[in-house]
Amino acid sequence: MVRQKNAFFKLLRRDGLLLVLALPAVIYFFVFHYLPMVGTVIAFQNFRPGAGLFDSPFVGLRWFKEFFSSIFFSRLLGNTFLLSFYMLIFAFPVPIIFALMLCETKDGPFRRTVQAISFMPHFISLVVVVGILQNFLSPVDGILNRLRGIIGLGPIGFLEDPAWFRTVYVVSGIWQEFGWNSIIYIAAIAAISPQLYEAARIDGCSRFRQMIHITLPGIMPATVTLLILHLGKIMNVGFEKIILMYNPSTYSVADVISTYVYRRGIVDMEFSYAGAVDLFNSVINLVLLLLVNQLSRRRTGVGLF
Repeated sequence: MVRQKNAFFKLLRRDGLLLVLALPAVIYFFVFHYLPMVGTVIAFQNFRPGAGLFDSPFVGLRWFKEFFSSIFFSRLLGNTFLLSFYMLIFAFPVPIIFALMLCETKDGPFRRTVQAISFMPHFISLVVVVGILQNFLSPVDGILNRLRGIIGLGPIGFLEDPAWFRTVYVVSGIWQEFGWNSIIYIAAIAAISPQLYEAARIDGCSRFRQMIHITLPGIMPATVTLLILHLGKIMNVGFEKIILMYNPSTYSVADVISTYVYRRGIVDMEFSYAGAVDLFNSVINLVLLLLVNQLSRRRTGVGLF
């Protein structure tokens, strides 16, 4: 016990300032991420706001069974998985490719300008982004449909046609985030020793072969880590953008678990049912994260923990 106390005070003396800097983040996560987990108890209750969190009637797995037997269960699960899967397949490689291309460009005003422009969409509000999409894709006076009219093609209601919803969602997501997501890959490339490139040039390697044999292996740990994080939240599609984009004609392909939780929990005030659905979604994400992390550790030696 005495040794543990001495080690603790030694740690405080050595890393006191770093601990103070980390304290606001620790408090934030504790207050806004860990304390609210107590509220998951309502998933097993018939929660009544007047009765409070611990005095509402206990109903066990009633809400889970109701959700599993719902006609919306398979549709919600399929839509959520497909949107995340398409974002993983098409959006995940784009920041890597962009970072590789940018780092192959000579440092100067052109490179800095391109990088700054690629960051900008990340800072645009989702409301503004969806407004831009509505203006560009309008079947009446949208730019794309005007171009289609010029070449003799009829207009398409991109945001009203279920066949186009996922394409618009994924493409707009790539445009909005690829520049911002490339930052970590650019930093990883910058951390690679220049001596490796010098030795490769002496051995006669072209720039393409240097990228294949030096750059890509050098950023592999960062890539695997981000891939694990992405797979760990594959069932966690954000509802804000979808709510702004979808309408009754696209519910069949656009309605996901998070939007369903919003409608049932906030709009219909069925708090316990929505809590059960959201808890089910979180458990799936946790299980996927653990499985993917374990698989990555066995295959590549890289993992989150």
